Amino acid sequence: MNFPPHFLDEIRARFALSSLVGRRVKLIKKGREFHGLCPFHNEKTPSFTVNDDKGFFHCFGCGAHGDAIGFEMRMGNLSFPDAVEKLATELGMEVPRATPEERARDARRASLYEVMEAATRFYEQQLRSPAGREGMAYLRRRGLSDSTIAAFRLGWSPSSPRRDALRRALVSETMPETLLLEAGLLKASDHEGGSFDLFRERVMFPITDRRGRVVAFGARTLGDGQPKYLNSPETPLFHKGHTLYGLAQAQTMARDQGRLLVVEGYMDVIALHQAGFACAVAPLGTAVTEEQITILWTLVDEPILCFDGDNAGQRAMLRATERGLPILRPGKSLRLAVMPADEDPDSLLRDQGNAAFAAVLDAARPLADVVWQSLTTARPLDTPERRAAFERDWQAKVAAITDEGVRRQYHAVFRDRQFHLFRPQPSRRPPPSGGKAGSGRRGRDDLNPQGSMRRDAEGYLAGVYRPTLPATARHNQELLLLALPLHHPALLDSIAEELGERSFADSALDALRQAMLAQLDQIHGLDFEGFCSHLRKSGQGRTLEKLQKAGIIGQIAAQTDPQTILPLWRHVFALYTRRGMLADVQHAVEAFTHDPTEAHFTRLAGLLASRSVGLDDAG
Repeated sequence: MNFPPHFLDEIRARFALSSLVGRRVKLIKKGREFHGLCPFHNEKTPSFTVNDDKGFFHCFGCGAHGDAIGFEMRMGNLSFPDAVEKLATELGMEVPRATPEERARDARRASLYEVMEAATRFYEQQLRSPAGREGMAYLRRRGLSDSTIAAFRLGWSPSSPRRDALRRALVSETMPETLLLEAGLLKASDHEGGSFDLFRERVMFPITDRRGRVVAFGARTLGDGQPKYLNSPETPLFHKGHTLYGLAQAQTMARDQGRLLVVEGYMDVIALHQAGFACAVAPLGTAVTEEQITILWTLVDEPILCFDGDNAGQRAMLRATERGLPILRPGKSLRLAVMPADEDPDSLLRDQGNAAFAAVLDAARPLADVVWQSLTTARPLDTPERRAAFERDWQAKVAAITDEGVRRQYHAVFRDRQFHLFRPQPSRRPPPSGGKAGSGRRGRDDLNPQGSMRRDAEGYLAGVYRPTLPATARHNQELLLLALPLHHPALLDSIAEELGERSFADSALDALRQAMLAQLDQIHGLDFEGFCSHLRKSGQGRTLEKLQKAGIIGQIAAQTDPQTILPLWRHVFALYTRRGMLADVQHAVEAFTHDPTEAHFTRLAGLLASRSVGLDDAG
């Protein structure tokens, strides 16, 4: 069976080969390649390599060599058609049947690549000619070097009296006008007959596919012409929602660093590459699509979407959460970073330098946090009806997640946050230090702009006294509750439900707790170092470093008998939850004392009955 070449290319491009091979072979990254024991012959010293950039595997022992399709054929003892259909099904791609018409289209597609390459060379030459003086001056003002201009193959589309400079330069017997029309380089004239150049007097940005082949152009006008940016139309080579600008240049660095940035514009991508952040890509004038997110995940587990600080950037961020939530998978998510107001990456780099942009990336937030913030910001929750609407809205967001495991974890996390947001609060008491008693009226500082009460980081109402717990003991318990499953990843299967039901007081440790739970489906077979490596990729490197410095990891490694791990963890968890339970009861006692309603009594009675805690314990 013959498959269209572009279909096979798409399968190869959408699989990170190391991810496919890594399901069956334990791989260790060394430089830009992965090494492991060859699955095709017995060996004790690794001679098997996988290169994601080149898209092939090779064994120096037995000579096995091939791409993703070839690996699947060998491992599954499959024919070429069967291997293609298996991989296509996994990707959710419909398998086309090669007809004579399809084969003719593929031959024409190959000719279109030649046309786009010829146009790129023409535009590059024009930029360096007197005709491109204005375009070159613009690029220089933007601070671009010769090497950067060459790396991105920037160019200039000239004008001419008949608006046909490109057509006259390229059309020939071997490159007919119909081919340039199909490539989106020319536009048919409705009134004059014939055709004219689509791009005129614009700086040209070649858009490539993952293999570096030019498939389209973006073009910027330097005058008052509209639109400011003009993209190629959809063609047999170019589908806007499936393509990312700069991907061919970014993919190597993304794999090496485990980081991939998504910004809004061509110049942002280019400026970031020139500044050393050579792992940036951009969508093409649209919000990030599900297909583009899936492509990003073949390179890194948690790409960072970096949006401008203006209102349009905020709207783009919310659209990205809507696109990303339904397709989340175990270990695959997004992080979101927001630029300062009135700044984009290009302007921030020029005005404040690399350190300022690095700080923006360091502040990137998990998708779950951004979704929660979007649900709670500027939203009063002071009546049962408003709270019910809020609960309905977040549950609808979570229900959109198609993966059952991820959906379950989001539900647990959001339910936990809602508990802290809605938990009953005691009345104001004089501060323990003996300060001046309050008048019973709340100050304006305790109100947010919508008139509802401000809350602190744990969800408590601002200005409300609540009993304090020994911070040091509580913190140490949180350290131990994470350190034990970190050093023994297999433990996580047994404790995931308990660990997911209660958030931690330390926000950094709570973020690590959530990150560990998010890796639940990927920890099988991992040791301590492997588990930590996954967590570092999800942005938990600093917290893990703090755990190492605290010495608790080393103590567990040296002193803990694997047979005692689960009982020890459950004992610590019982102590930890008892503290939180006592705080809940204390709050309920105070609420009933100061406002002895049936609702407060019912809550207190329920806590005492379900938790088996006496009033004496509650203080």
